[in-house]
Amino acid sequence: MNSKIIANGILRALGILVAITLVLFFLYKIQSVIVYIAVAAVISLIGRPIILFLRRKLKFNNTLAVIVTMILFVGILLSLISMFIPLIADQGKNLALLDFQQLERNVDDLYQQIITYFEFNNIDVEQSIKDSNLLSKLDFSLIPNFFNGIVSGLGSFSIGLFSVLFISFFFLKDSQLFENGIMIFVPDGKEMRSRHSWNKIKDLLSRYFVGLIFQILILFVIYTIVLLVFRIDNALVIAFLCALLNLVPYVGPLVSGFLMLLLSMSSNLGESFSDVILPKTTYVMIGFIIAQLVDNFFSQPFIFSKSVKSHPLEIFLVIIIAGILFGIVGMIVAVPAYTAIKVILKEFLSEYKIVNKLTKGL
Repeated sequence: MNSKIIANGILRALGILVAITLVLFFLYKIQSVIVYIAVAAVISLIGRPIILFLRRKLKFNNTLAVIVTMILFVGILLSLISMFIPLIADQGKNLALLDFQQLERNVDDLYQQIITYFEFNNIDVEQSIKDSNLLSKLDFSLIPNFFNGIVSGLGSFSIGLFSVLFISFFFLKDSQLFENGIMIFVPDGKEMRSRHSWNKIKDLLSRYFVGLIFQILILFVIYTIVLLVFRIDNALVIAFLCALLNLVPYVGPLVSGFLMLLLSMSSNLGESFSDVILPKTTYVMIGFIIAQLVDNFFSQPFIFSKSVKSHPLEIFLVIIIAGILFGIVGMIVAVPAYTAIKVILKEFLSEYKIVNKLTKGL
């Protein structure tokens, strides 16, 4: 091997590294567009069963079915906005007139009542809280700044929303558009198997995402009933946020539980801790636990077994590993990605015993 061949090999390797670096940099710069496409793909998968129903049962043509589906999605979105905007406006008005010194006094009063209650039960927590200087670290003036940040982000949200809706429309209208784009990178002779895998993935993920919507809806209904029964302020908003957080496996329910606990207690600031706040919050958290039991033993097993056809233990391990490797985002996309990988393995590597075991039932 002479020096010219070695030099050419080094230059080729450097060229490949530079090309990979440029591609990664390009993807990093357009990450918002990639997110738009990913969200639009999810919406198209959710809308796919609706379009098939309209075309097969009601005999709509493809364009009309897509338009009706998009109108349905936009209507749902506008309904959510109409539900949240008045509540956010009221909260913003309250915050604009809020006496932060009074708010701090209310929180301090709640703190003192909690300490008194636990002292009555021979539980000493005051010293540990004082040592942490928790109350002195609370800056109540940050609350309006937080809402100002939300308002300033509405512009970017509007652009993203329009982009997602626009891309979703064409993904639904031209269902082969995304598939044909992927087929460009498929080697010759593999197109038939790849198209079969793609169709299988679309079917499974459509059922999975529709199942997630029903899962969120069930939790939302239970949370709303519990919060309304015990007259917690802004029950619909709290229920929706806590149900939505459940999309993050295992971590989401913990965060939603803490959020519900905090908002349930804060909605009764100024009331007696032992007579009002503690009993009401306890009942709310019992309702939250019941909702989680329904979700864990009914909703999730049904979704995993009927949609992605994977054992709950299998899903648990996949989510945990994805969380360790990629964090919260990894936990969210773990199940769809794992399902797609299983379908591809079954189509192209079905001769291996381990693949047959993993993909049994697909």
